[in-house]
Amino acid sequence: MNQQQLIAQIHQKKNYLCVGLDTDLQKIPKHLQHQSNGLVAFNKAIIDATKDYCVSYKINTAFYESLGVKGWEIMEETLAYIPETHFTIADAKRGDIGNTAAQYAKTFFETLPFDAVTVAPYMGEDSVRPFLEYDNKTAIVLALTSNKGAADFQQLTFNSPEVTSSIAVPLYQKVLEKVASWGNEQNLMFVVGATRASDLDTIRTIVPNHFLLVPGVGTQGGSLADVSKYGLIHPNGGLLVNVSRAVIYAGDGEDFAEVAAKAAKAYHTEMNGYLV
Repeated sequence: MNQQQLIAQIHQKKNYLCVGLDTDLQKIPKHLQHQSNGLVAFNKAIIDATKDYCVSYKINTAFYESLGVKGWEIMEETLAYIPETHFTIADAKRGDIGNTAAQYAKTFFETLPFDAVTVAPYMGEDSVRPFLEYDNKTAIVLALTSNKGAADFQQLTFNSPEVTSSIAVPLYQKVLEKVASWGNEQNLMFVVGATRASDLDTIRTIVPNHFLLVPGVGTQGGSLADVSKYGLIHPNGGLLVNVSRAVIYAGDGEDFAEVAAKAAKAYHTEMNGYLV
């Protein structure tokens, strides 16, 4: 699925919810923990329960890679189960020199046919370029994240030699400007944490038309209202708000899927109001 098809789904479903499948064996309902196919059964039940209330699914690859070969098989089976009407994201945060990046791109765009993959830009253009060379695929580049450590680098300020004034520019803004010049609005998105919603107004002056993937709403405390206020663009929406634990772990009993559906529906309903 490309971004134009994603936009069509956002208009059709009147929401921009991405459900994060950060599936942890220790957190799924106990009646599934000791089943040989418990993780797959959990993921499929969550997908069935939430697919009418979201437009995207994000698989955090770390939760699967940590399980070895079996985890990769679970990830592959989960990806294949997601309907073609939904935008699929590999949250892998890859970033390495060009020839290695090309293999990562092949992994998540060909071997595992995701629509998008998260990419770390620290090593520069040649580490991102291979992800941009695929038709109808999207590189989602880290810009401003919601974790505490974001202050270590992303929010450091410096005087840019390209600016004659003495205005100090945060590093993440420079990243947005630079990376945006490497691709276009059809093959690039940016990650902006929901707990940084106050910065979205500024971010939109730098990348006014790019999609933003926004994690951090729900358990991490980000405000959907604030993210929508500052991040939405019309008529395309321009946002994918990811919610993981607050949806998939909303219930821990045998009715977990039904409870997850109610949680996803609540986000869907709220988003519908912001899109009007």
